[in-house]
Amino acid sequence: MKKLSFYFVILLSILFIGVSSGCNKSKYPQMSKPPKHVILIGFDGMSANSLKNGVAMPNYRSMMKKGSYTLKNRSVLPSSSAANWASMFMGASPELHGFNTWGSEKPDFPSRELTENNLFPDIFYLIRQVMPKAEIGHIYDWGGMYYLADNKSIDYIRQATLSGVDIKSSVAPAIEYITSKKPNFCAIIFDEPDGAGHSEGWESEAYYNMLNHLDNAMQTIVDAVENAGMMDETVFVLVSDHGGKGTGHGGPTLDEMETPIVFYGKGIKNDFEIPESTMVYDIAATIGYMFGVDQPQVWIGRPIMSIFKE
Repeated sequence: MKKLSFYFVILLSILFIGVSSGCNKSKYPQMSKPPKHVILIGFDGMSANSLKNGVAMPNYRSMMKKGSYTLKNRSVLPSSSAANWASMFMGASPELHGFNTWGSEKPDFPSRELTENNLFPDIFYLIRQVMPKAEIGHIYDWGGMYYLADNKSIDYIRQATLSGVDIKSSVAPAIEYITSKKPNFCAIIFDEPDGAGHSEGWESEAYYNMLNHLDNAMQTIVDAVENAGMMDETVFVLVSDHGGKGTGHGGPTLDEMETPIVFYGKGIKNDFEIPESTMVYDIAATIGYMFGVDQPQVWIGRPIMSIFKE
């Protein structure tokens, strides 16, 4: 009888574990002092090779040195834009969210799960759920970015020529938004150096010149955060969707798939190279962790926990 009771308890425990594993509660402890602001700055087509091979980008490298970084982050396949920006925002791979081609304006096949806003749950939606009054922005060069985010969860949506020659006027919409609204979360996505890669080649002189131009544009955004009095409560996340090879991308080579990630700001370790394996969808999970969101069961991204001082 005792043996039967013992096995019954074991069976109940297994059933309980099986049921509870499908819930949305995070298995990670919440941050005691989370940042109030997260600013994601993305460069379309920036390869990890560019940093390995010596592109200058002094401002970017300074944030690497003062923050946490990896040059071994991997894109999902295909290593193309829509599939990877969607994965970055949606915490999952194309097999789940459905955006699987270069310029997808809607899922190429049905998403595994949809919210009441009729889109796969993304980081914009999840921040809105836990912070109904949060200020959330999405500013981008490439028009295709509009379709890859839950626009019903975003306060400010703006397409702008961020990568233009005149930095001051090009990034003005981002500067004005940061200064006036002090967003809790804002994604600012440049469409370069992808264009330079396609026209002149990845790792070409023109490609490196464009990256140095973007480095100055990025610093202008960082300065705006400082001038707005937000710096002490901000984490910057520097990202890319894919790299490239020759004048193209989309394939399964590391030249096309390896991208850098940099985290810099409040609560982030200094001069720390991330040891874990990371994927593009882990970026959403890490931002979600900073905002205290409960990760949906359908997400496969994992927070990059080693970057936090806590």
